[in-house]
Amino acid sequence: MSDKIKIVIPCDEANHVCDKTQYKNATLWEKIKLNIHLIYCRACRKYSKNNAKLTKMVRKSDIKCLDKKCKEKMKQELDKAIKETLIN
Repeated sequence: MSDKIKIVIPCDEANHVCDKTQYKNATLWEKIKLNIHLIYCRACRKYSKNNAKLTKMVRKSDIKCLDKKCKEKMKQELDKAIKETLIN
């Protein structure tokens, strides 16, 4: 085994770290390795740029989610409608 520090990462790992960074779950060391990778990898730079755009658009969209009560009520109504359809 080698005790060398691994700085160069493959594209699949870079994309995973990019995703983690989007959700603020990446460590400082992961971000450093990602930025080194982005220096020489055009495809991952594009992936990272698109990921940043997506994050910005989702935050900007002001989407409202249903609360748990509404979801449960909708589920009950759907189950009831399915049962009625199957009976008829």
